[in-house]
Amino acid sequence: MTEATPSPWRTYRRLLGYARPYRGFMVAAALGMIVEAGAAGAFTSLMHPMVDQTFVARDPTVRWSLPLAILGLFVLRGFATFVTDYGMARAGRSVVRDLRAAMLAKFLRLPSSRFDIEPVPALVSRLNYDTEQVSQATSEALKVIITDNLTILTLIGVMLYQSVRVTLAMLVVAPLIALISSRVGRRYRQINRGIQSGVASMAQSAEQALAAQQEVKVYGAQQAELERYRALVERNLRLSIKVETTRASASSLVQILAALALAVILLVAGYEAAHGRMSAGSFVSIMMAMMALIPSLKRITSIQSAVQRGIAASERIFALLDEPDEPDTGSRPLQRARGEIEFRDVAVRYGRQTTAALSSINFRAQPGTVTAIVGRSGSGKSTLIRLLPRFYESTAGEVRLDGVSISEYRLADLRRQIALVSQQVMLFDGSVAENIAYGQAGVDAASVRRAAEAANALEFIQRLPQGLDTPIGENGALLSGGQRQRIAIARAILKDAPILILDEATAALDNESERLVQDALNRLIPDRTTLVIAHRLSTIEHADQVLVLDMGRLVEQGTHADLLVQGGLYAHLHRMQFREMGAE
Repeated sequence: MTEATPSPWRTYRRLLGYARPYRGFMVAAALGMIVEAGAAGAFTSLMHPMVDQTFVARDPTVRWSLPLAILGLFVLRGFATFVTDYGMARAGRSVVRDLRAAMLAKFLRLPSSRFDIEPVPALVSRLNYDTEQVSQATSEALKVIITDNLTILTLIGVMLYQSVRVTLAMLVVAPLIALISSRVGRRYRQINRGIQSGVASMAQSAEQALAAQQEVKVYGAQQAELERYRALVERNLRLSIKVETTRASASSLVQILAALALAVILLVAGYEAAHGRMSAGSFVSIMMAMMALIPSLKRITSIQSAVQRGIAASERIFALLDEPDEPDTGSRPLQRARGEIEFRDVAVRYGRQTTAALSSINFRAQPGTVTAIVGRSGSGKSTLIRLLPRFYESTAGEVRLDGVSISEYRLADLRRQIALVSQQVMLFDGSVAENIAYGQAGVDAASVRRAAEAANALEFIQRLPQGLDTPIGENGALLSGGQRQRIAIARAILKDAPILILDEATAALDNESERLVQDALNRLIPDRTTLVIAHRLSTIEHADQVLVLDMGRLVEQGTHADLLVQGGLYAHLHRMQFREMGAE
């Protein structure tokens, strides 16, 4: 077995390692399990004196003592069961909580390129579904495995005490039961990997259809989306039926084997009784122990499904937790940058793509200036600005800030120098004030209000039911596009970073909203180094320099007026946009 594919036991042992901080609950649960198993053995042992002394010898002294002993035994067992269930549940749910926190922390440390490989809904499925399977493997399944194994050992001990020969005859079927459990376990693990992958695909398909529900309706694609989802659900149904079929078959086979053992016991016990080596009480005690064994054997066989689901889920979770974090090898501290940005022969190639997203990019942006980045769709504009906060790493060349390679700065320090306002504003399910102050700990209400006012957002915020304290829904669903943009600008104003990145911030707005947003941006831009991805070229006429990208290359560079005079690609794009505006 290689490191890439650890054994199921090794995976399960690593999973149990997460329960170590809760070993107090685990120890209490283990003691409860021991008492449960001991009580089961004690009850079957009491059958011997109950039959021999009550019904055969008719001893009046045991008339009250045996019933009271049985009552006390079950009271003790009930208390032990409560301790076991509570201890295992508390430890199991705590492990799930810790794993979910560890996974989310890991997601936030992964490089941005990782999210291009696996969609977010699939990652969220891991966070929710996989960890729930782990809960069953660390609490319910573990409880059954330990309690029932202890019970089986205790009951076999009782049987051996009553009659070694009868017990050994029954144990002939034990290897067959162990073989069934081993085969069933392997099959469960294989099927459950497919089920967990299918759940992630279902989550992705459903979230995609619901997020784009307007497009789905307009293009009449409801049936196509439903069929796609139905195919995924059908596949998961088939796999789930396989799990249940395997579980039911194994359980039935174990019952047949138990019946075979019971038949053997009857034959051997009859022989022993005929030769005076077994009393009626001993026979009843063995039979009670055998009958008590059958449910434990069934549960151990059936619980394999939950254990293997937990192991398969753990493999996926640990594979993700073991992925490398985004590189943060820089050690140079940075309090506040001057804002001088330089790209030196920068190139970027994504994954296995044959063509580079960017090639030989060279330019310099001085502090306090505006650099506009324009070009056709797919020319590399977004890739270029993603390099500065190191969302992506260049494959060649160097990006420098204040004369130092950005890879030498600590990531947190580097990103603290940058404020970002994009076309697709990301807001969070909270109040207006919480979204403006996002990531800024200890900010007072007066500062938030001033930022909102500077962003031209206060006029609509004051009309909201609770003002700055108004909840705005998931991703600002209760606000218009222009209002969301102004909250994002207020967030950037409050951050007061020396570098500002504007990613087509006004591209999707109407004229009135664009005027308000542009006015807010004009307050934000001064004294910062600003990089602007521009869709409407009319908004960058006063930029200090314009970079024109085409097919990942910097083909033109200069001021708006200079580039118009050159009559190149920029002039062509400007004429095309001017005609479109005239046609409107």
